Amino acid sequence: MKDPRLYLLHIAECIAKIARYTAAGATAMDEPMVADAVLRNLQTLSEAAQRLPDDVKARHPEIPWQRIAGFRNILVHDYLGGIDNSLVWRVIQDELPRLKAVIEAELAA
Repeated sequence: MKDPRLYLLHIAECIAKIARYTAAGATAMDEPMVADAVLRNLQTLSEAAQRLPDDVKARHPEIPWQRIAGFRNILVHDYLGGIDNSLVWRVIQDELPRLKAVIEAELAA
């Protein structure tokens, strides 16, 4: 297993990129290149989150780790059916700030 900090850093980097790409608000997702970049970073973030050790996840039960894994599967396997940008935007607005706080706390520890 890789050092958990590597996964934490990947997640932090993905969150920062998504924040930059969507700084203009929800309408940023209407731009296909932005939407593609956001979805790719959400996939990478989700994959890194799945690889975090169980003890890291156990310290933060407020984070829906299983839902993150499920969301990754939707992003990877349902892309042909079209991804609902409003769902993606809700994840960006509602879930990423909480995840960011946890990742920053873990990196600072």
